[in-house]
Amino acid sequence: MNFWLRLLYRLGFLSDSQVIRFELDEPAQEMLRFMADQQNLTPEEMAEVLLRGALFDRQQAEAQLAAWQMITAREQEVAALTCLGYTNRQIAARLGVSPETVKSHLRSLLRKLGLHSKEELRQALDGLDFSAWE
Repeated sequence: MNFWLRLLYRLGFLSDSQVIRFELDEPAQEMLRFMADQQNLTPEEMAEVLLRGALFDRQQAEAQLAAWQMITAREQEVAALTCLGYTNRQIAARLGVSPETVKSHLRSLLRKLGLHSKEELRQALDGLDFSAWE
């Protein structure tokens, strides 16, 4: 079993009956060795760190998307503007609603997402592009 198959097997992504084959080209192998040297790891260990990080990032992105899709369009607007740093009064003025309505939307979306504050909301949705709401 080559290096990548052993790695995927060790991480639990492959059973004995599964086979996935791929190879790194020479520049990618060289970069992996360089990164491993910088971290005092073997190339195999560095590849495991990178693969785990990539998988974690992917899971986080999927979780963000799922959370985003479970809130209403108006809650999405409020969330986006909140993440862009707008105050409740500024959001209310932009959307043509009262500040109390904004608070209500915030409470609802925080509850749906299992969050407790605007700061937690910003952290949970960090990385999403809200530029369309500017």
